[in-house]
Amino acid sequence: MTDNSTQSEAITIGIDLGDRFSHVCVLDAHGKKVEESRIPTTKAALEKMVAKYPRARVVLETGTQSPWVSRLLERLGHEVVVAHARRVRLIAQSDRKHDRYDAEQLARLGRVDPELLCPVTHRSEQAHKDLMLLQARDGLVRARTQLINQARGFGKSLGVRLPSCSAPSFVTRIRASLLQELFAGFDELLEVIERITEQVGVLSRKTEQLCRDRYQETELLRQVPGVGPITALSFVVTIADPHRFERSRMVGGYLGLRPRQRDSGQCSRQLGITKAGNPFVRRNLVQAAHYVLGPFGPDSDLRRFGLRLMSRGGKGAKNRAVVAVARKLAILLHRLWVSGQDYQPVGYGMAYVDAT
Repeated sequence: MTDNSTQSEAITIGIDLGDRFSHVCVLDAHGKKVEESRIPTTKAALEKMVAKYPRARVVLETGTQSPWVSRLLERLGHEVVVAHARRVRLIAQSDRKHDRYDAEQLARLGRVDPELLCPVTHRSEQAHKDLMLLQARDGLVRARTQLINQARGFGKSLGVRLPSCSAPSFVTRIRASLLQELFAGFDELLEVIERITEQVGVLSRKTEQLCRDRYQETELLRQVPGVGPITALSFVVTIADPHRFERSRMVGGYLGLRPRQRDSGQCSRQLGITKAGNPFVRRNLVQAAHYVLGPFGPDSDLRRFGLRLMSRGGKGAKNRAVVAVARKLAILLHRLWVSGQDYQPVGYGMAYVDAT
């Protein structure tokens, strides 16, 4: 007869997380249901539920709630498997889509082989908070862009083309042109845009300070033209531990910049990128790639590589070149991080990218 600790270690718990309530399914070592329940998605309720099964394997699915829940359960001594939501097709495409059923399927898949779930490792709580700073700034920038576009649309409908300028100088240019009274409410709209611009500046300075105080490794990444504090910091807090990748080339796939593959027999299709991983970091890398290939991008191996792809022509040649440069850039940043070497624009970048 086995003791209680052995029985507990053989327990697998599947939790289908919801915003207010979560469904739980507990299986024993033989796959028999021990418990099915619906609990509030709170720390107290989760702690009370898992306390009955010490050192169990708990299986979750990636989502808004999964980062803090996984950290909580790990602190309580459980083995936590966070399933990649896009890879769990047995749940996503099931014709029996129900929270209770989803919890059971998570438990059964986790009991057989966790690798089937393509487990995800969430970043630390501090890194998560630091990434939220960048995403908050990004949200303000997007809101400002939307308001400026709206203002330009209003002006165009009145037969007035507002001055072309950068977003930070938009309000100054409009007021210098004496157009703030163009229509009722325009001046109030300008005040909101001005306020957002001030807050974007505040968060930008906080980002710079964070790079200096907590993430000095971002200086290695910022050696590359086009990579500023936003891109460097988002890359660092997302990767977290650069040594968990055996080769730098793996980083491109981790960030969703690897082409999808679907080969069958003699047929090998050219598909788009997977778009896995963090979309915010991927977008930053793509923006940096645009700078590398743009008119102000300095000469480098990355630029030469992208221009060669663009010169081949064809439909979407520029877009393919930008994505390819973004993938090479991700590999380059990872290599600079782990090696601590100085960046050499020509004669260094592509040599290791192709060999690593």
